[in-house]
Amino acid sequence: MRGFFLPERFVVLKTALALRGLVCSALFIATLVQAADVQQRPRIGLVLGGGGARGAAHIGVLEVLEKLHVPVDCIAGTSMGALVAGAYAAGMSPEVMRRELGKADWADMFIDNPDFSEMSYRNKVTQRRFLPGSETGITPDGAKYQSGVVAGQKIKLFFNQLVRSNQGERNIEDLPLPLSIIATDIGTGEKVVFKDGSLTKAMRASMSVPGLLAPVDHQGRKLVDGGLVDNVPIQEVKDRCQADVVIAVNVGSPLLKAENVGSLLTVSAQMINILTEQNVTRSLALLTPKDVLIKPDLEGISAGDFPRHAETADRGRVAAEAMIPELKRLSQPEDKYLAWWKGIEVTSRVSPRIDQVEVVGLSRVNAAAIEQHLHARPGDTIRPSDINRDLLRMYGDGYYESVDYSVLTQRDRNILRVLPIEKSWGPDYLRFALNLESNTTQGATFGLRAAYQKTWLNSLGAEMLTSLQVGNTNAIGINFYQPLDPAQKYFAEVSAGIGQTTLDVFYREKQVAEYKDINAAMGLSVGANVGLLGQVRLGWLERRRDFDVNIGSPDLPSGQVTYGGWRATLDFDQMNAMYFPSAGWASKLAYFDSPDAGYSRLDVDLRGAFSVSNTVINGKVSYAGSPRAELPFYDSASLGGFLNLTAFGRNQVIGDDITYVGLRAEQIIGRLPLGLRGDMRVGLALEGARVGNRYIEGTRNEILDSTAIYVGGETPFGPTYIGAAYSAKGVTNLFLSVGVP
Repeated sequence: MRGFFLPERFVVLKTALALRGLVCSALFIATLVQAADVQQRPRIGLVLGGGGARGAAHIGVLEVLEKLHVPVDCIAGTSMGALVAGAYAAGMSPEVMRRELGKADWADMFIDNPDFSEMSYRNKVTQRRFLPGSETGITPDGAKYQSGVVAGQKIKLFFNQLVRSNQGERNIEDLPLPLSIIATDIGTGEKVVFKDGSLTKAMRASMSVPGLLAPVDHQGRKLVDGGLVDNVPIQEVKDRCQADVVIAVNVGSPLLKAENVGSLLTVSAQMINILTEQNVTRSLALLTPKDVLIKPDLEGISAGDFPRHAETADRGRVAAEAMIPELKRLSQPEDKYLAWWKGIEVTSRVSPRIDQVEVVGLSRVNAAAIEQHLHARPGDTIRPSDINRDLLRMYGDGYYESVDYSVLTQRDRNILRVLPIEKSWGPDYLRFALNLESNTTQGATFGLRAAYQKTWLNSLGAEMLTSLQVGNTNAIGINFYQPLDPAQKYFAEVSAGIGQTTLDVFYREKQVAEYKDINAAMGLSVGANVGLLGQVRLGWLERRRDFDVNIGSPDLPSGQVTYGGWRATLDFDQMNAMYFPSAGWASKLAYFDSPDAGYSRLDVDLRGAFSVSNTVINGKVSYAGSPRAELPFYDSASLGGFLNLTAFGRNQVIGDDITYVGLRAEQIIGRLPLGLRGDMRVGLALEGARVGNRYIEGTRNEILDSTAIYVGGETPFGPTYIGAAYSAKGVTNLFLSVGVP
């Protein structure tokens, strides 16, 4: 039996060895074929140059590369090219990129603050009284300023959303496609190439246009736009992946013509363009005949034309299609291209569940002030819209240069890390405001307001504000605000001040006198912040008023009065902008009762706004009067001034029991350049009022009206408007106002 089976086993073994040899040979041959195929395909480096909004043309180029099945082995980008390159390397297809850019509100993205309704009440009060751009830090080393017109808060959050940072920290070294992002060290002028570290930080640094966007702090360096040193980084891809073929896309802005360079702004822009064009010329000289240069026709599209992104992308596509003969030789079979793209594309849309939430980096601000805005809890997943909203609300408190986040994995635990950076120029500030007014009823007035603000005097966030005003009104005041809990829900406040102004007195719509009015006040109150809706408070107010005739008959009465009383207020403001809103509502109620003077006063102010396309409708209803007795002359209600019965001068109508109704329609006719505030509008205001008891005139239940047309908007100097108004009472008023009221 053994002799019978041995030969059979030998045959089986011999057959198995033969099959194994065939398989190994086949694998060896396949490996050789694959290696030969890789060697046959040239290594391709893609270069996406900087150019601001003109960089949207890169998306059109990527669409053509996708259609032709052209893979790339490494990619480098500068400025807007860094944005597109970073999103592409992170697995975002050109189609998705175009869609996401289409959804972005670029005008809003260059305004750091959230909507006015999303800001803390305390910051709203500061914004109403002083120009945001005037904030100057006072430090032991002297005055310090914000390093750019725009801090880039919303821009950074947009980058996070593009590359899906909510699913985990995206580091450049972990990306499947080798990526290089170019920035400039503004201190040394050296080129900085990001090949590792945070992807979104690198993108943000590369887009930091000097003077507009604040530099990014990185490893002790301040980094700005990479276009200053290498706007089309061709050498970078030659070195990064030893590219055999370079596809370079140049979208840089051409130099301005000499006749168009006249202002400080255009001179600065031209200087940057000259520096950029010089390094672009050097880079393009590195191209060889086998490389492909794509230069889209972007005539008429400026570096700030972000709203024209779709048109710009289309022009990039046209330019790339013109190069199809050169690009086709780089095409790959569909299956090989799809296999390449599958290794890059991110298809998952699921965020990990958070095991821990932590706030890091604070030195002055109490962490509870941050946590009150943060809704993410352990067990939650992070949605970009939710985390962006929470971080913008944190930023709206006014204490931070920026607020960012990352999702990290440590020891199989997912950590949401919130990264607030406190203002390097804080916590003490100088603030300023300017107001110039001129109208045909009262002439011209001016005012300059300044304040010294100290914040975070203790761990609960106490603040002290000392203010001074000079001009037609001279005043000095001090305010101390003390939160009573770490989350700053409850507070106590003490304020005192004295001021001198003039009060015009009218009879039958003619000015008959001018009084010097000295007003001193001191108050103590306690209250609560109701989320981001607003504030309620109760307190005691003590006042002294002195009236002396400046201009007019010496027989006119003068005098002084001292009185005090309880005051309760509710102030909710959910308007999306401070002065020229397009959506939202606001309500303000105040009740004052003076046992000394024997009267009470009720003030009600209700406002609302909504928009349809570029037309904004605003409405206002207000009432001021005394529920008990009659308002005394020294505390009378008043009408007059812009959008408060515009045809009449400020405080021209004084009395008791005054009801006002106003409706206005505004057409948005343009927007200010990126980095500045607001839009410009032309408006029509229809206003009416019933004055139950008009002092001086002695009339009862008088009906007044006003119709006004104006052009205005919110500017870097505050609300600015010019217009004309008319009333059936025969009153007309031409008016101009610039600055904070």
